[in-house]
Amino acid sequence: MNAHSSSRYTAAIVDLDGTMVDTLGDFQVALNAAMADLGLDRVGREFIEHTVGKGSEHLVRQTLAAVGASESRFAEAFDRYQHHYDRINGKYADVYDGVIEGLVRLQAAGLALACLTNKPVAFAKALLEMKGLAPFFSMVSGGDSFERKKPDPLPVVRTCEALGSEPSRTLVVGDSVNDATAARAAGCPVVLVRYGYNHGQPVAEVDCDGTVDRLDAIDLH
Repeated sequence: MNAHSSSRYTAAIVDLDGTMVDTLGDFQVALNAAMADLGLDRVGREFIEHTVGKGSEHLVRQTLAAVGASESRFAEAFDRYQHHYDRINGKYADVYDGVIEGLVRLQAAGLALACLTNKPVAFAKALLEMKGLAPFFSMVSGGDSFERKKPDPLPVVRTCEALGSEPSRTLVVGDSVNDATAARAAGCPVVLVRYGYNHGQPVAEVDCDGTVDRLDAIDLH
């Protein structure tokens, strides 16, 4: 974390799935309920762990491909997935250790906080409320909040603008190459947690400014 020892941030943009909350259980239940509705095979937790992070549409499309179903079934599958996810959102998800403490530290340091995720914003806001994380954030944006999703830098740039924070002084916290790529292109420093999803690849291989085992281990000085 020495890369951040001389930095001082005015804001932080924090990812949700795999960074603050372990939502694989939610994904697994909702996806497999949708597949069952369509008479299709189930998918396992490992497949989901390697596939999440690029938005719900990508997840459903990849799931259909994995079970050998036609792309023509996407609209129906996506509708059923949304239905089931709305029904169980947060019920099979857990906040990671160190997240509450980390958010308290960021807030105590005077940083403006935004949650930026590729999850649909309505699901993101409901999950944050359920897990008691919503009060930390002045802004919550999802994969349907902007024209493009992470790893495109647009959502990060727009979030910096909304927070009134220069990108160079806005820390992005995530769990995957999507977060790192978006942050880099936007001109933001970025730290990744080691316990997230990252498409099954070690975060040590990702171009970032540091990795941490817990959110409350981020160096803010």
